[in-house]
Amino acid sequence: MSVRVRIAPSPTGNLHIGTARTAVFNWLYARHHKGTFILRIEDTDRERSKDEYTQNILEGLAWLGIDFDEGPFFQTQRSDRYIATVQKLLDEKKAYFCYCTETELDAMREAQKANKQAPRYDNRHRHLTDEQRQAFEAEGRRPVIRFIIEEPRTIAWNDLVRGTVSWSSSDLGGDMVIARVDDQGKIGLPLYNFAVVVDDIDMQITQVIRGEDHIANTAKQILIYEALGTTPPQFGHTPLILNQQGAKISKRDGATSVWEFRNMGYIPEAFNNYMALLGWSPSDGKELFTIQEASQIFSFDRVNKAGARFDWDKLNWINSQYLHSLPTEDVCDRLTPFLKESGYDLTSVDRQWLLDLTKLIAPSLTLLTDAATISKFFFTDFEDYTDEAKTTLQGEVIAGIITALIDALKETSDLDADSAGEIIKAVTKSQGVKKGVVMKSLRAALTGDLHGPEILPTFVLLHRKGLALPRLQRALAINSNS
Repeated sequence: MSVRVRIAPSPTGNLHIGTARTAVFNWLYARHHKGTFILRIEDTDRERSKDEYTQNILEGLAWLGIDFDEGPFFQTQRSDRYIATVQKLLDEKKAYFCYCTETELDAMREAQKANKQAPRYDNRHRHLTDEQRQAFEAEGRRPVIRFIIEEPRTIAWNDLVRGTVSWSSSDLGGDMVIARVDDQGKIGLPLYNFAVVVDDIDMQITQVIRGEDHIANTAKQILIYEALGTTPPQFGHTPLILNQQGAKISKRDGATSVWEFRNMGYIPEAFNNYMALLGWSPSDGKELFTIQEASQIFSFDRVNKAGARFDWDKLNWINSQYLHSLPTEDVCDRLTPFLKESGYDLTSVDRQWLLDLTKLIAPSLTLLTDAATISKFFFTDFEDYTDEAKTTLQGEVIAGIITALIDALKETSDLDADSAGEIIKAVTKSQGVKKGVVMKSLRAALTGDLHGPEILPTFVLLHRKGLALPRLQRALAINSNS
């Protein structure tokens, strides 16, 4: 049987990194086995599901380059199939109507808590007579539909990650709700544990790969597969993504949605690479690889059982390695939107100027957003000089250097690396100073700082934008007033 796997996010929020990692693992498994990867949108929670979240999921997967072979399928478009299957279980006495009120259920839980028992439904309405049902309905009670969980019994499966996993049916909380009843007394949309089984049966899913927080659900779902006369798929429960303290990662730990990482300046190739390493490692120990390369060697033998701690430093390093290896034109295309988002006017510069800027700053990039910070002085005038720069620009010697630079620049129409170097050489000789003093003065005058990109290319780029001469003149004025 060919491999068929799926990712099934709920559109109740933006695409989460946990879901993204699950998508990556499913995609890798499908591609490794030349199988089928399916996208299903589990949108039965009508109150919380929103079209904007569905769109975010689709855009996030597209940004990651996680393509799907079938779908997206939407659960809300499959209600007739769910209702018919619920009715089948009712007809076969494998499910029943439960009329317990919230007050009664709360009282049940409080009594269990007082007796130091685990909270569970006590199956009190499993064997109602027709007369009892009619009496409850006469009271105006709206029932739910519960699936019968027989006790005691053991539910076991061979997990792709964890080996043999077993659960006692007594630990599943009693007969579980699989659907509600609407205002007209008809079967409504099902709950998660039921709908997911029907979907996976119909879509012929062969492996269900998801986070370990679904293990208890798996035990319940296996019982539903059995009740529907179907062999369950294989299950693989991947480790949770944890923060540095070992707790499940949350918004308090920083970004958790894929789009937040995109907006922070991470690139999808690096993000995919890091997602794959959150719980899996290639046998050769490589840390940098494309997901296409990973798909050739991916297997669950190398997926860890222990939680995967999110390491920002590692992600940043991987992102920087990718940025440093990309062609200049590619990096330029990727960082340009971030420059625009920062409000920088790109209409005054041509493509070649942007490419030259990219080549200059690319070695310093960790994130694409760094480009806006590093290149700020190319687009906006700095408000003031740093203390170091102010000190550097003081004194008659420095005034002579800056004056000589201004004079030389006025006599130069086009400035390139060679002519810029010649200007530095000539000023060094005419002023009788070391080259380093000239370079340091030039940097302080042009950028207002003593730290930044290589100064000669900076000099050339600023001159081509018409900014070098005014800044040298400004620095001379600062020197005269000091």
